[in-house]
Amino acid sequence: MFVINKQRCIFVTNKHAMIRKEDLRQIVLQQKEILEARERTIQRSPPEMPDLKTRQTLIITGVRRCGKSTLMRQMIRRLGRCYFLSFEDIRLTGFEPGDFEKIDQVFPEVYGRCKYYCFDEIQNVKGWELYVRTLLDGKNRVIITGSNARLLSGELGTHLTGRHIDHELFPFSYFEFLEFTRKKNSMASLKAYMNLGGFPEYLMNRRPDYLQNLLSDILIRDIAVRYGIRNINILKEMALYLLSNVGKEFSYHSLRKMFGMGAVSTVIEYIGMFQECYLMFTVPRFDYSLKKQSYHPKKVYAIDNGLVIANSLSFSKDTGRMLENLVYNVLRQKFRDIYYFREHGECDFIVADRGTVTMAVQVCSMLTADNKRREIDGLFRAMEFFGLKEGYFLTMHEEDNLTREGRTIFLKPVWEWIKH
Repeated sequence: MFVINKQRCIFVTNKHAMIRKEDLRQIVLQQKEILEARERTIQRSPPEMPDLKTRQTLIITGVRRCGKSTLMRQMIRRLGRCYFLSFEDIRLTGFEPGDFEKIDQVFPEVYGRCKYYCFDEIQNVKGWELYVRTLLDGKNRVIITGSNARLLSGELGTHLTGRHIDHELFPFSYFEFLEFTRKKNSMASLKAYMNLGGFPEYLMNRRPDYLQNLLSDILIRDIAVRYGIRNINILKEMALYLLSNVGKEFSYHSLRKMFGMGAVSTVIEYIGMFQECYLMFTVPRFDYSLKKQSYHPKKVYAIDNGLVIANSLSFSKDTGRMLENLVYNVLRQKFRDIYYFREHGECDFIVADRGTVTMAVQVCSMLTADNKRREIDGLFRAMEFFGLKEGYFLTMHEEDNLTREGRTIFLKPVWEWIKH
């Protein structure tokens, strides 16, 4: 059992703490009132629901505070009456697997009879998978959210194999940002999105300390507490370093030396944790040899520009990397297999679908006499290498078509390209 405040992580041991049924009833009642309250938001794109004839759980994952709970509330309003419990409630800190039996008693008393069970951040309870499987075996429908990709996918193995549908949710996309802020699609709006990012609550309060506290919550609650990490300072320093260097290459060995860590395996574990909680993503250099690919330096990109700017002194001054990070997130929401390419030139993003490269994308805030040849040649070399007839060169405002040796490069402003 643990309690979190903004300054430190406090561990409290109490193996026999259980939730009283009456306390649980009050929590469910109060959460029901919050669930029914209206809030300022926009309609998020609903995920595909499992076929009612199948016994599958819908699992919504994403970074903390990106809107998973809001999406769940929107789905509940569409589905009608549903059981709902959020394990983010600090009063449920002592919840144990045996308390699920009390939920089965309290839910009907508060809601009546329902077929849908909705649980927010259920990964906070050990053994939740067994309870969900019991619900599925009883022909109930289950929707759950969580802030850890591996916990809600890779670790379901023995209990829910083949019985779950995954849906990733990100902070507001550019067009969701436009709808939420009531702006029109333009270069000025793109610049605003590049600086503010897409965390809904931050777009309402515009307070940098909100994003600073959010980063701290992710590092402490989603990583340090869950994985039992003691040296939180190194964890924070590495996260801040990587967030401040999005779009740049790094190697595990260089990070080990930089932070004085004993083993490369520890660095790999930390970065894996950053990725599992959707804080950042790594992009490998493309190579047909997986062994060689693992040796090459990787690039890092962050989940949200606003989060990076609020926690970095230098990032906001580099428009090129801000734009590149934005483009990466647009691609990441559609594709999983993304690489960078370096072979007699460099291309920022190579997208593969089922083992076949289908897209090459170069990003540069502005073409100049100094960088034009290098940037265009890098994209053309990638198109040539993979046999692509078309490629995209994305900038802040330029629009043109360039043809060379039967291959076409489309120069487009990012705010126009995102529409496709």
